[in-house]
Amino acid sequence: MIIVGNQLPLRAHRSSDGSGEWCFSWDEDSLLLQLKDGLGEDVEVLYVGCLREQIDPSEQDDVAQTLLETFKCVPAFIPPELFSKFYHGFCKQQLWPLFHYMLPLSPDLGGRFDRSLWQAYVSVNKIFADKVMEVITPDEDFVWVHDYHLMVLPTFLRKRFNRVKLGFFLHSPFPSSEIYRTLPVRDELLRALLNSDLIGFHTFDYARHFLSCCSRMLGLAYQSKRGYIGLEYYGRTVSIKILPVGIHMGQLLSVLNLPETDSRVAELRDQFRGQTVLLGVDDMDIFKGISLKLLAMEQLLTQHPDKRGKVVLVQIANPARGRGRDVQEVQSETYATVTRINETFGRPGYHPVVLIDTPLQFYERIAYYVIAECCLVTAVRDGMNLIPYEYIICRQGNEKLDETLGLNPSTPKKSMLVVSEFIGCSPSLSGAIRVNPWNIDAVAEAMESALIVPEPEKQMRHEKHYRYVSTHDVAYWAHSFLQDLERACRDHVRRRCWGIGFGLGFRVIALDPNFRKLSVEHIVSAYKRTKNRAILLDCDGTMILQSSISTTPNTEAIGILNNLCGDPKNVVFVVSGKDKKTVTEWFSSCEKLGIAAEHGYFLRPSHDVEWETCLPVTDFDWKQIAEPVMKLYTETTDGSFIETKESALVWNYQYADPDFGSCQAKELLDHLESVLANEPVSVKSGQHIVEVKPQGVNKGLVAERLLVTMRQKGMLPDFVLCIGDDRSDEDMFEVIMRAKGLPSLSPVAEVFACTVGRKPSKAKYYLEDTTDILRMLQGLVTASEQAARSASHVASTRVIIDRE
Repeated sequence: MIIVGNQLPLRAHRSSDGSGEWCFSWDEDSLLLQLKDGLGEDVEVLYVGCLREQIDPSEQDDVAQTLLETFKCVPAFIPPELFSKFYHGFCKQQLWPLFHYMLPLSPDLGGRFDRSLWQAYVSVNKIFADKVMEVITPDEDFVWVHDYHLMVLPTFLRKRFNRVKLGFFLHSPFPSSEIYRTLPVRDELLRALLNSDLIGFHTFDYARHFLSCCSRMLGLAYQSKRGYIGLEYYGRTVSIKILPVGIHMGQLLSVLNLPETDSRVAELRDQFRGQTVLLGVDDMDIFKGISLKLLAMEQLLTQHPDKRGKVVLVQIANPARGRGRDVQEVQSETYATVTRINETFGRPGYHPVVLIDTPLQFYERIAYYVIAECCLVTAVRDGMNLIPYEYIICRQGNEKLDETLGLNPSTPKKSMLVVSEFIGCSPSLSGAIRVNPWNIDAVAEAMESALIVPEPEKQMRHEKHYRYVSTHDVAYWAHSFLQDLERACRDHVRRRCWGIGFGLGFRVIALDPNFRKLSVEHIVSAYKRTKNRAILLDCDGTMILQSSISTTPNTEAIGILNNLCGDPKNVVFVVSGKDKKTVTEWFSSCEKLGIAAEHGYFLRPSHDVEWETCLPVTDFDWKQIAEPVMKLYTETTDGSFIETKESALVWNYQYADPDFGSCQAKELLDHLESVLANEPVSVKSGQHIVEVKPQGVNKGLVAERLLVTMRQKGMLPDFVLCIGDDRSDEDMFEVIMRAKGLPSLSPVAEVFACTVGRKPSKAKYYLEDTTDILRMLQGLVTASEQAARSASHVASTRVIIDRE
């Protein structure tokens, strides 16, 4: 397992013996190191990332050698200027604020898109990719990429190794599509993430936002199969994983057992004797809501004078990871508010707010957890936030700490949590008091509630949380992610893969070995060898480009159809879902062309024959039931409309909002199925449509009719070509594939069922798009013309010989 993160899980310092050599040690606080516990003894772990310290270029080779041999770490050495643009520039000024719902509405807010910072981001991701490539064995190793710093890395790895086993986990929030779509490089980042096999998120909300962005910006729909969510992307299934990260139990328990923790707890017990401690532990940044928490404390003391002198808020403020004016503003506001509260409500020996803004040792922080009656997290946006988890484990304590605090070891432990509903851990803490941090009154009320909750309830809430946090630790999270990654990559070996696209538009096409692109040479060769050919062509999306403004076949398509019909060995049928009038107008110049309208309900073998119906349907009373229902949904769904055909009714939501349209389509489908349950009709959903039509009407009828008619005329088909692009065409594919080996086809018949685009289908072949199809059909036309010329040449030669 190659674990890739922005920073290696290492601490570095110069040795103190005067040699000036670099000394390295594991950073026990690093999540990347902690997750190793869940990967099992048989998995060898390598790390790729940056060092916090700047290493001189002359020392880099030696340091890299040492780190690989001693720690199995591969350092990525990024030049300082490039790293600054990448990390402090693009990551911290653009991605991080946006992912936390902050839009750069004015230059003062920072974060305006800067192309040079984006280029630095891409360059650094490339350097990381090079480092991974130095150590990877692509067929055996897994790669697990972490967080928003490396979102385009999956593209570079997939480009080099099409079958790389690649997982990505996002530790920050993923914003709603309304926020995300403002990013100028939105498509590039989405497509890069989709080059992973498994994408992990802390909560369903974050995953839902990501899926919504894929749907709205890339037109990709997701499916849930047996509890797993997946996105089909060019034949590959990209799995989505929702599981919040946990804490490292072993590390926390070992620090709880340290003698210095015990002595610090004793000091704090004495310092706050007779007072109830509320605790906040946050980074000093704009999203952690420290000032909102302080304002709520001020409100509490104002509204409840009896709490003065009895309640203390200890706020531990860790240094911010980013830079900039916003950090300075948060600091100055925090200091000013603390000073105001302490001056207003403080007295000798009592400070309502204790602000600790100097770095604390881990054991000191743990000691504060142990003595705090309630922990407050009022972040306005945070990817996960493990502070509540740490607090719960520390409140469980151990025998030694119970003795120090004068607690009875047999008494159930207790803890109280007030958490923001905008943080990733909130959904998993069902016993916490959830608050909207922007509502100061509500936070103050929650703080007061937490203080007066009866003891048995505090114990019950603690027990519930402790059971969850202790079982869902970081090892459980890592093990679960690896299991899902293995499952997501299971089919890699048997898939045929190749890459298409340039730059960040690169993606890999993955196909089943039996499903292959239709080769023009192969089909032309079969075409030349055969004498009785059946050709069935869908219209929309096959002969006509789906996204084209023009909805009629172009002159090139009409010319090709006329030429194919001109060969006496061919019987050509175009099968459309459109009504008779429309298809008659479209193909009026194709006299020998067979046409089927309304998915095969109407049929006309050639221009000079009357239309006939494939099925005898006389009762259309069901339309009076279905049409009012469809009208209701048309009125409530902007952009939708009804297509009325002789045999069918179609509700089309192609121009409606994709999410709302699809939601309304599901409702309409259920509604129609219930009101038409006793009618002789079928209700089906298709691409942006819901259709009601007589039972038994489908495009397969046309294929059956064509094969039977040819056989009756003594033309036993020895070549069948069928092309279509959507679900309705699968019926044709089924009929012609089933006909192989039956009397309706020649025993040596060549059958080509071909879909448009790479997707699951009953067809064995595919072509990319309408352009590909027309090129292939032109190849058949050319073969017919060559055969006609050579036949005419042979005939004229015979005439000359006879004369002689």
